[in-house]
Amino acid sequence: MILAAIGIYDVMSFLVTQGTADIAIRMARGARRASILSLVFQQGMRLALVGIIVGLVGALGLTRMMSSLLFGVTPTDPFTFFSVSALLLFVALSACLFPAGRAMRIDPMVALRTE
Repeated sequence: MILAAIGIYDVMSFLVTQGTADIAIRMARGARRASILSLVFQQGMRLALVGIIVGLVGALGLTRMMSSLLFGVTPTDPFTFFSVSALLLFVALSACLFPAGRAMRIDPMVALRTE
C-alpha cells in the first residue's frame, strides 16, 4: 500500500507540475479553488480506477494458479476483492491530497510569468 501511495503521489505531483500553466490560466479566468481541487481529484481517481480494473482482471485471471497459496479464502471471494479495491481507492484519494493542495495554491501571475 505504501508503494501504491508513493506511486500515485508521484504521478499526481508530476501531472500538477506539468499542468501548472493550464491551472494558472483556469484560475486567471475565474476558476474557483474547489474546481481546481475537483480537477486534480478527477485525474487521480480516473488513473486509480483504471489501475484497479486492470488489477481485478489480472487477479481474476491468476486465481486458478494461485489457489493453492490461499488459506481461508476462496479464489474469487467478492468481499476480498471489494475490500482491497476500496482500500486502494482510499489510498489513491489520500495520495492526491498534497498535489491538489499545491495546485490550489498556484498564483496565476507567477506561474504564467515563468512559462
